[in-house]
Amino acid sequence: MRRSALIVMAMLTLAAGSVAIMATGLRAMSKEPRFSQLTMDQLTDQQKPLAEQIMKISSVGIGGPYNPLLRSPVLGQRMFDLLHYLRWETSVPLKLNEFAILIIGRQWRSQVEWLAHAPLAIKAGLSPDIVAELKANKRPSNMPPQETAVYDFVTELTTKHAVADETFNRAKELLGEQQVVDLTAVAGSYVAVAMLLAMSEEGVPPGREPPFKPGEP
Repeated sequence: MRRSALIVMAMLTLAAGSVAIMATGLRAMSKEPRFSQLTMDQLTDQQKPLAEQIMKISSVGIGGPYNPLLRSPVLGQRMFDLLHYLRWETSVPLKLNEFAILIIGRQWRSQVEWLAHAPLAIKAGLSPDIVAELKANKRPSNMPPQETAVYDFVTELTTKHAVADETFNRAKELLGEQQVVDLTAVAGSYVAVAMLLAMSEEGVPPGREPPFKPGEP
């Protein structure tokens, strides 16, 4: 009889623990950002010019990384100008550029980066299969040579903090010297974006589904 009672108590304890874990997860998913979301009518004269530029190109408005960046408008403007070059004027072909951004977004499990850039990567010609495998935290299979060079180069540089001679030489041969430099800059810049998003706990816009679900790798 006593043994049965102990088993029942253990089961109730496990159930209570499971409920607590689920509740914690739900609270984490619904947690408000650390910076309240700015609106256009709240902005100062120093912030408004930057916000107007952002609104012309951003799929998340002045949310995402722009919400914290607007708190430091001079830095925000410098960052916006750098990202403008790295998105629209870079020597790296758009498909490969977006692939590099997705690699960083996946490393950081950055909801906003992935939400914003996965559709752009596919639109630019990156294989949906490559995007799906990367999202599943796998090395994409059947990558063409240029995509392989980008994946290996960015992954080595950001995880090992170094690039092997073979990896560097292959990237330089397939992409060229300027593209290797620009590729390095876009990877590093989107690490900074991912850090801003993580620090401020910015989530996807209201009504949008987070790409990475709780419990997924």
